[in-house]
Amino acid sequence: MSAPTYKVLNPATGEVVEEFNAATDDQVQQTLTAAQSAYESWQDVDITERAKIVSKVGALFAERAAELGKIMTTEMGKPLSEAVGEAEFCQEIFEYFATEGPTLAADQEIKSFSGGKAIVQKRPVGPLLGIMPWNFPLYQVARFAAPNLMLGNTIILKHAESCPRSALAIQEIMDEAGVPAGVYNNLFATHDQISTIIADSRIQGVSLTGSERAGAIIGEQAGRNLKKAVLELGGSDPFVVLDSDDVPGIVDTAWGYRIDNTGQACNSNKRMIVMEDIYDEFVAELTKRADGLKPGDPMEEAEGTFAPLSSR
Repeated sequence: MSAPTYKVLNPATGEVVEEFNAATDDQVQQTLTAAQSAYESWQDVDITERAKIVSKVGALFAERAAELGKIMTTEMGKPLSEAVGEAEFCQEIFEYFATEGPTLAADQEIKSFSGGKAIVQKRPVGPLLGIMPWNFPLYQVARFAAPNLMLGNTIILKHAESCPRSALAIQEIMDEAGVPAGVYNNLFATHDQISTIIADSRIQGVSLTGSERAGAIIGEQAGRNLKKAVLELGGSDPFVVLDSDDVPGIVDTAWGYRIDNTGQACNSNKRMIVMEDIYDEFVAELTKRADGLKPGDPMEEAEGTFAPLSSR
């Protein structure tokens, strides 16, 4: 596989705003070493102390929501209001795990058939590789990073090639919040380097959100190297309407889910299945909402415009 090019290409204008070099092989090895070394101490930090840092991470996402929103809109074309909302949602994710993490990670005693004592423990395993997508540049990282930071794992994060500024902004937040060096590591890795990282004995698991093609490749590599793997590969969700006494209202719902994030969401409705007796009205109402829309600037979100897809 060819090496990716990390660059900010504004999809609203076609302009290449900034480019970044991929990591060197030496940098990959340094990052692996740092993640393993940091794990040795991070796993022993009391979970309530880790929670204070994770909570601070969330607070910084909220504090910088406007700035982070502009970064995402520039990189992948997300409407600005949705981008700011995504940054604010990340605060809720980090705060949830900071608050609930100690309870979620607590030892759980279970009934033993032998009369002895049996306990389920949720324990960290070590450095993990996260491969995250462009459609939700902050949220997807937050949902992976927050619980693992709380549990005591360390992270190497390979973000989408089109979202380098988002990736660097997340690293900056982690550093400022007091996440120790080596616990969270952004890495502009190439595809070949990802294979090297998965095969490395220090890596204990990999989490990917992306395409079926990417998931098949990463799943095969993880299996060959006996690594834990989590693969989230999208969906083909139906929107089923059996009946409605408010067809315009239900169309508003269908339309809203379909165009959220300019339609680039795994849980958006890909198919609409509508009963025959309201089908014509449904289609007519849906068409009304699309008629006359024109391409627009996602930073401005002017009435009657729509944002671009992330790439051609």
